[in-house]
Amino acid sequence: MFAVHLLSFYFSKLQEDQIKKVDRFLYAMRLSDDQLADISSRFRMEMEKGLSNESNAAAAVKMLPTHVYSTPDGSEKGEFLALDLGGSKFKVLQVKVSEDGKGKVQMESETFPIPEEILNGRGTELFEHVAESLKSFLQKRHINHKRKPLGFTFSFPCAQSKIDEGVLLSWSKNFKVRGVQGTNVVQSLRKAIRKVGDLDVDVLAMVNDTVGAMMTCGYDDQNCEVGVIIGTGTNACYMEEMRHIDLVEGDEGRMCINTEWGAFGDDGVLDDYITSFDREIDAASINPGKQLFEKMVSGMYMGELVRLILLKMAKKGLLFRGQVSDALRTKGTFQTNHICLIEQYKGGLENTKEILEDLGLNPNEDDCIAVQHVCTIVSFRSANLVAAALAAILTRIRENKKLKTLRTTVGVDGTVYRTHPQYPKRLHKVVRHLVPDCHVRFVLSESGSAKGAAMVTAVAQRLASQRKEIDDTLATFALNSTQLQKVKEKMRMEMERGLKKDSHPTASVKMLPTYVYRTPDGTERGKYLALDLGGTNFRVLVVKIRTGMRNSVRMYNKIYAIPLEIMQGTGEELFDHIVQCISDFLDYMGMKNTRLPLGFTFSFPCSQTGIDKGDLVCWTKGFKATDCEGYDIVDMLREAIKRRNEFDLDIVAIVNDTVGTMMTCAYEDPKCQIGLIAGTGSNVCYMEEMKNIEFVEGDEGQMCINTEWGGFGENDNIEDIRTRYDREVDGGSLNAGKQRFEKMTSGMYLGEIVRQILIDLTKRGLLFRGRITERLKTKGIFETKFLSQIESDRLALLQVRCILQSLGLDSTCDDSIIVKEVCGVISRRAAQLCGAGMAAVVDKIRENRGLEHLEITVGVDGTLYKLHPHFSTILKDTVRELAPNCKVDFILSEDGSGKGAALITAVARQHHIEKQEPQ
Repeated sequence: MFAVHLLSFYFSKLQEDQIKKVDRFLYAMRLSDDQLADISSRFRMEMEKGLSNESNAAAAVKMLPTHVYSTPDGSEKGEFLALDLGGSKFKVLQVKVSEDGKGKVQMESETFPIPEEILNGRGTELFEHVAESLKSFLQKRHINHKRKPLGFTFSFPCAQSKIDEGVLLSWSKNFKVRGVQGTNVVQSLRKAIRKVGDLDVDVLAMVNDTVGAMMTCGYDDQNCEVGVIIGTGTNACYMEEMRHIDLVEGDEGRMCINTEWGAFGDDGVLDDYITSFDREIDAASINPGKQLFEKMVSGMYMGELVRLILLKMAKKGLLFRGQVSDALRTKGTFQTNHICLIEQYKGGLENTKEILEDLGLNPNEDDCIAVQHVCTIVSFRSANLVAAALAAILTRIRENKKLKTLRTTVGVDGTVYRTHPQYPKRLHKVVRHLVPDCHVRFVLSESGSAKGAAMVTAVAQRLASQRKEIDDTLATFALNSTQLQKVKEKMRMEMERGLKKDSHPTASVKMLPTYVYRTPDGTERGKYLALDLGGTNFRVLVVKIRTGMRNSVRMYNKIYAIPLEIMQGTGEELFDHIVQCISDFLDYMGMKNTRLPLGFTFSFPCSQTGIDKGDLVCWTKGFKATDCEGYDIVDMLREAIKRRNEFDLDIVAIVNDTVGTMMTCAYEDPKCQIGLIAGTGSNVCYMEEMKNIEFVEGDEGQMCINTEWGGFGENDNIEDIRTRYDREVDGGSLNAGKQRFEKMTSGMYLGEIVRQILIDLTKRGLLFRGRITERLKTKGIFETKFLSQIESDRLALLQVRCILQSLGLDSTCDDSIIVKEVCGVISRRAAQLCGAGMAAVVDKIRENRGLEHLEITVGVDGTLYKLHPHFSTILKDTVRELAPNCKVDFILSEDGSGKGAALITAVARQHHIEKQEPQ
C-alpha cells in the first residue's frame, strides 16, 4: 500500500515538474486577467477605427458592412439554394423552410472537391467548376424546374456595397486563385452560371461564413446577434447600430458587421504579445505580416505552432533527450487535430505517445506530459485571445443598447470549437469572467454556414416582400403636388361657399363671423378676466394690459381639470363646474367683489350674432355634454353664475381659441392677420373683407372669420385622399362623419390613425411578430405625443423601442424602424394638408386686396406645431410651394389663447366706445 502511495506521489511530482518546465519555457503565452483586459480594450479601439470613415483605410480590423439588416424572426418560408465556398471543398445545399415557421427546416446537401489545378488556376475556372457542380446537384434531384433564390457563403474578406455584391480584398487559407482579387465575386459566379447554362437560379445574397453561422443560429434563437468562427480560420460578426457605421449611408436600424478580426495586430498593436514562435509562423506563411491574430488563434496554425515549440525544446535538450526526427523538422506534420487528440480527458497521454511515435520520436512519460501541456498552453491562449476580442464586441453591444446587463446569444462554428474537447468550456469561462455584466449563451451552428446563407436569402426575401406590403400601405398617405393643389382649390371653394348666404348652410367650411373687427393696435389697456375652455383643462386668468407699449401684458392664471363625466354629462353640470372653478380662482386672487370685463375663449364651433352671443354648432374634441348644441354659450354661463349667486361678471366677448391666438400674436406683430391652431384640434381664422361676408350686415372694413376648417370634407369632397384607416378612426369617434379634415390633421386623432395602421400591419405579420397585445387593442393608447417623441432626430431607435415597450409592445429593431416610418407618414400628411389649407387662405387674402405679392404673418398655437420635430417645417414648405406669391411668416403664440380673449375684450370695449362717440 505504501508503495502505491509512493508511486502516485512520484508521478504527481514528475507531472508537476514537467508542467513547470513548460510554463517557464512558454511564459509569454500565458496571459493574465489584466493582459486579457488590455487586449480586449485594444480590440475595442481597433473596432472604432474600422467603423470610422476617417480611419478605416488604415485600420487593421476592417469592420466590413455586410448589408444584412436583420436576423431571422421565424416567419421565413420557401425553398432556397446555398453554396458554401471556403476551403478545398465546397458544398451545395437545398434548404426548405416550411410555412409552419420556426424549427421546420429540411436540408439536402452534396460536397464537391476542388481539384488542385483549379485552386492554383484562374478565377474563371474556379467559378465555372462551381456552376457545373451546382448544375449537377440540381439535375440529380430534378429541382431545376422553377427559379430558385440562392445564397452564397464566401469565406474570404470582401468589401460589400450591397447584399448581392462582394469585391474580394485578399485570399486567405492558402487560396491562390488568380484574377479574382479586386473583382466582384457574385458577378463572376453569375457569369459562370450563364455560361454553363440551363441553371434557373437567382443569386440574391453573398455572406461570409461567420455571418452564415450567426444567421443559422439566429433562426433557432432570435437573441443571436453575434457569430464566431474558430476553425481553419477565425472571424467574428455582430449586429451594429447603423448610426455608428460611417461607411454606409443611413442612421436607422442595425447592420451585421463582419469584423475580419483575423487581421487584429497587423498594424503592430499586438507586438508586445506576439512571441518568437508566432513570428516564425508568420515568416513562413504565404502572407507574412498579415492575419497575425488568426495565426495566434486558428486551427490552420495551432498545430504548426506546437511543432515549432517542440522542435525548439528538443534542440535545447528539454524534450526527447535532445533527439529530433525528420518528421518533427518538417512543416505541417503536426496538425491541429493532433492537439484535439492529445487534450482528450481520457486517453490523452496514450494518444500523445502514439502521435509522437508516428513522428519518429521515442518519448518517455515525462515527454508525453510536457507535450500535452504545450498543447494545453497553445490552445488555451487561443481561447483566451478569442474571449478577449469577443468580450469587446459584447461590451460594445451592451453599451449600444444602454443596458446594465446584456442577455445575448453567440452562434459558433469551426472545427477547433467543434472537435477540441476542452476549447468551448475554456472560452465560455473566460468570456464570463471578462464580462460579468453580459449573460451569454453559446450555440453551436449545427448545420454550418451554408444554411446561414440560405437564411440570409430567406430574410432578404422576407424583408423585400414585407417592404413592398408596407410601402403599398403607406403609399395611400403620400400626397403629391397635384393632390395638394386640388386640396387647396377645394378648400378655397368651400370657403367661398361658407361666405355666401345661399350656400352657407350646406358648406363644410362654415366661415363663422366672430364680430372681431380689428386686431390690437397697442393702445389697449386695463385689467380683464379671461376664461379658456378647449380641452380637458379649463383655465381662468387675470390679464393686466399697460398702454403705450407692446409686450406689456402680465397674467395670473390657474388651471382646472374637466373630468370625463362632466365632459360627457349634462350642459348644466358642465357650466356649474366652470363657475365653481371661477369662484375658486376669484377667492384665490381676492377678487370676489370686483366686476371685471370678461372674455371667454370657447374653442368649439359657434354661430355668433354678436361679440357676446354664440350658439354652439357642435361639440368636438371628445365633449358630449347634453342640451348645449344650438344654445347660446354666454347665456348658459350667465345662468350658471346666477345659480351659484356668489359673484357677477361682465361678459363682453366670446371667442374661439384660434381668434385668441391671432389677437395675441397681432399684439406683438401688426402684420399678423391669421390665426392657426395645430394641436388637439385644427382650425384657422383670418381677417376677411366685410363686403364678402354676405350673411352679416355692412360692407365697410374687416371682420375676423373663424373658418372651422376641421369640418372640411363632410360633403365627401376629399374622399379621394381619405384612407380606410381614416374611415376606421372616424367610425369609432364620438361624431362619426363630422370634422373629417380635423381627424386627418389634429393631435387628437393622429395617434389613433397610427394605432389602426399598427394593428393592421401586425395582423398581416409585418410587425411585432404578428402578436397583437391587449394594450394595442385599446383605443387612444397611442397618443400623438408619441409621434413627436418617436420622430425626434435625437432619439435613437433604442429609445423608440422603450416607448413601444411602455405600451406593452415587444418590438425588434426592425419593428421600431417601421413604427417610426408610419409616424412620419401620418404627421407629414397632416402638415401638408394644413399647408394646403393655409395656402388657400393666404391666396384669398392676397386676391381680396388686389395684390400681386402679399406679406403676412400667421400666429400659431398648438402642441403639434410646437412639439413635433418636423410638422412646422413641412407646413411652411407646403405653403411656399402652393402659394408662391405670398411671403408668409409664422410666429408662436407663447401666452396661449387666454391672453387673446383679454385683448379681444379690450378691442371690443374700444370699438363699443368709438361707436358711442358722436361723429
